[in-house]
Amino acid sequence: MTKGINLMRRNRIGLGVSLAALTAALAMPTSVGAQAANIPSTQTPGTPAQTDPAPAQTGVVPPGTTEEPADSSAIVTPQSADPAAGGDADIIVTGFRRSLDAALNVKRDSVSAVDAIVAEDIAKFPDQNLAESLQRIPGISIQRDAGEGRAITVRGLGAQFTRVRVNGLETVATSTDGASANRDRAFDFNVFASELFNSIVVHKTAEASLDEGSLGAVVDLNTGNPLGGKTGVTFVAAAQGTYNDLSENLRPRVAGLLSWKSADGNFGASVSGAYTKTDNLELGNNTVRWAQARFDSVNGTPCYFTSATSATRASNAGGVYRPSAACDQAALAFHPRIPRYGEVFHGRERLGLTGSVQWSPSDATKVSIDALYSRFTEDREEKWGEVLLRSNERSIDLLNPVYDGNNNLISATLNDAWVRTEHYYRRSKTEFYQVGGSWDQDVSDRFRFTLMGGISQSDATIPVETTFVFDDRDAQGYSYDYTNSRSPRLTFGTSVTDPANFQLAEIRDRPSTTVNKFRTGQLRTEWDVTDGFQVKTGAMYRRFEFDTEGFTRDAVLCPTSTTARPDAVLGAVTCTPSFVFGANAVYGLPAGNLGEIFKLGRAGQPQGTTTGFLIPNIAASAAATGLYNRPLVVDPGNIRNVVEEVTGGYAQFDVKGNVFGLDYAANAGMRYAHTAQRSTGLNNGVAVTVERSYDDWLPAANLAFFPTSEIILRAAVAKVITRPALGNLTPGGSVDGFNYRISFGNPNLLPFRATAFDLAAEWYFAPQSIFSVAAFKKNVESFPVSVTTAGTYASTGLPLSIIPPSSPAASAPEGQIWTINSITNGTGASLKGVEIALQATFRFLPGFLKNFGAIANATFIDSDATYTQSGPAVVPGGALVNVVRTETLYGLSKRQYNGTLYYEDARFSARGSISYRGPYIDGSSGTGNIFEGYNSTINVDASLRYKLTPNLEISLEGTNLTDEYRDRYTDLDANRNYENNHFGRTFLFGARFKM
Repeated sequence: MTKGINLMRRNRIGLGVSLAALTAALAMPTSVGAQAANIPSTQTPGTPAQTDPAPAQTGVVPPGTTEEPADSSAIVTPQSADPAAGGDADIIVTGFRRSLDAALNVKRDSVSAVDAIVAEDIAKFPDQNLAESLQRIPGISIQRDAGEGRAITVRGLGAQFTRVRVNGLETVATSTDGASANRDRAFDFNVFASELFNSIVVHKTAEASLDEGSLGAVVDLNTGNPLGGKTGVTFVAAAQGTYNDLSENLRPRVAGLLSWKSADGNFGASVSGAYTKTDNLELGNNTVRWAQARFDSVNGTPCYFTSATSATRASNAGGVYRPSAACDQAALAFHPRIPRYGEVFHGRERLGLTGSVQWSPSDATKVSIDALYSRFTEDREEKWGEVLLRSNERSIDLLNPVYDGNNNLISATLNDAWVRTEHYYRRSKTEFYQVGGSWDQDVSDRFRFTLMGGISQSDATIPVETTFVFDDRDAQGYSYDYTNSRSPRLTFGTSVTDPANFQLAEIRDRPSTTVNKFRTGQLRTEWDVTDGFQVKTGAMYRRFEFDTEGFTRDAVLCPTSTTARPDAVLGAVTCTPSFVFGANAVYGLPAGNLGEIFKLGRAGQPQGTTTGFLIPNIAASAAATGLYNRPLVVDPGNIRNVVEEVTGGYAQFDVKGNVFGLDYAANAGMRYAHTAQRSTGLNNGVAVTVERSYDDWLPAANLAFFPTSEIILRAAVAKVITRPALGNLTPGGSVDGFNYRISFGNPNLLPFRATAFDLAAEWYFAPQSIFSVAAFKKNVESFPVSVTTAGTYASTGLPLSIIPPSSPAASAPEGQIWTINSITNGTGASLKGVEIALQATFRFLPGFLKNFGAIANATFIDSDATYTQSGPAVVPGGALVNVVRTETLYGLSKRQYNGTLYYEDARFSARGSISYRGPYIDGSSGTGNIFEGYNSTINVDASLRYKLTPNLEISLEGTNLTDEYRDRYTDLDANRNYENNHFGRTFLFGARFKM
């Protein structure tokens, strides 16, 4: 009964199952005759040094099975090659099959529900992105940004519900990637080069000895382990070229590792590095949501008059709205707020470095020090040609409107339209540092401890976030057609390449900095009371500090009011009218020499769409306006700080034995966590700090039964928590003057608290094979929910000075009803689902067909949560009406499927993967739309590898081979087009050398 435990005791307690199974499975070959215990270890994997000897192959091959040659890729040891040697031949499985064995051992050797992905070899992770690797695990889906995986969802729970540990230490990695920065608890996997890691382990059920803070999962990312490698020097180098067929460029990707282990096995050290550069494009269209509004006229019918009884039309501004069938129908229908096509450039560089030193002077002692550094930089540049209906409908004449069955104004011609072109540039950098150490010590044969601690910091900075805007506010003959909603035809009736038609109207710059710091200390102990009964105890301290600062340098050169407003920097600039509509002169800097021509590429646009635009030249416009010399102004909604200290401990009891002839293993315990938070934010320009604390007692139990050596039945129950989102804890507020939205935080939000139930059955029916079914349910007892109301700006009591000066609301704060969002403690939600997974080799087939294998899984999830949303107005120009809806949790796809077909022989290997994620809501929307989210996606990837020699391998890989579009919608019922963009196919080719 102790056979399956002893091998793992040489590994550290604190890193969880990851290093234990990795060391056991990868440091030793998978061979014929290897036998494992029928009962897996009940320890927290990664246990400290133990003097008990362990059979060399324990835990490597599933119990009750024997390894046989899969194909000619199996390596025969010298002993087995000699017929005179006698005995059974030793067959060592290598390559991708070996990684599958190692991953299954991680899963099998844990009492709790665990899934893993293990690299085939050092510095050879099987995917280009850690998030994209994780999506192969049942129950996990990913969210992509710029064509890459960025964040994960586990069993329907989004990134904020997942805790991530790097080398056993919890941390947060935020980036400024994508359309918006991550300034929360969510972990951005794209910060790191995948080559730096050799295993990922996902803990789906809780244990008392496992770090708290997750409703979804705890994910372990593990870098090198030099004492787990071979004696002497190991050197690995890989180089690839990456080519994207949309951006049509070629960029480098290189990685290397140098490791050394002493002959006596007492000392080891390793360093690794990886560098990647990509320059990719994102092309498509965007509406920036849909909205209701009243127009100046509809098909020749005036909608505004100088008074309620007057027959005189009030043209373009002011006046009184007069109901009519045509005007009311247009006002209550939804139209695109900013219909546009554009191009987004993503220029990225990743540099990652790791270092590890391990010293084991005896079988009872091991000391490890690990360090990780990552730098991720991105230049993001956006170019758009658009019409600004948003908040300007009052001046627009609407012609030839066409409506669909979802109350959408899908086609129309506009006169007096606000034509706008934009040029946006953001330069950003994320730097991540971590240093950690551990001391594993066997005090006796029965008692051991691990002491570990470390620090990490993630700095995400945006020194430049600039937007320049050209406006033509009396354009005639613009038309749009959303009959094909994902590929609209947008046609500009007046020239959008003539500088005489434009003036530089707005300038913006919004630098910001977000810093996350972690300080962690842990003590873990294990006491083998008797054979089959173990006691684990531990204590922990974590200090997490989140700090973000945001500023603006915005200015309006061409205001929405009738006269130009003075500006401290631009006051000396004499603005001359460029054109006149109605009685209002509009001012700005002439476009003149400030522009450049932008040509739209393959954005999915139909024939007839305008594809050439004059956009601001950033360098020329910045020089003309002195933008970067303007003083910084505090952005109140982005000045906030949270300090969170967690102290506590746990006690856990692990047992194994036999009842009624049935083998079992189990653990049960209690974890205590005391959370003290201090939240600071700006409220009406004054810093406000709120302190609070709370306690959680978190019981957890896991049980595994073994009806046969190939079958495991699992059950688990636990109380779990996730602490509130950092952005919601601020006592301050923010004002969005473009969308007329106001948001307030709540520093007294309760954590997400839930009770989780899990049942699973696993059948290990052959080498590298498993069929499993898992059912799960989470009753979420406390669940922060947003509350949305409608009102005037004056009703909030906020000063006018915090409205962004470049927004329409700056000159018209009561121009329309505001949407006011706050967050409070809700009544909870529920989630339930089923995971089905199959992994199998085709060794029963004849000839080369036996070299094939397949991995497939499907996840079916449902949930219920109650939300209050702002629904459509029912009176033209009236307030939005609150709607109470019961829908799924944010980020939850009800259906997920993943499949991989692979082939592997002695020299050649190939893999093809397909991943489907169903539609999901991503959050609340605005302007009367109920929720917004993403429609389903299918991603196809493939790779080919060929070994020229035992030390040299060449490869060809492709990602997103179908060039899948990212289809984002607004309004769950109408599924209106928010954005529809694509990123192209990426191909990688290169070579890898190992000695």
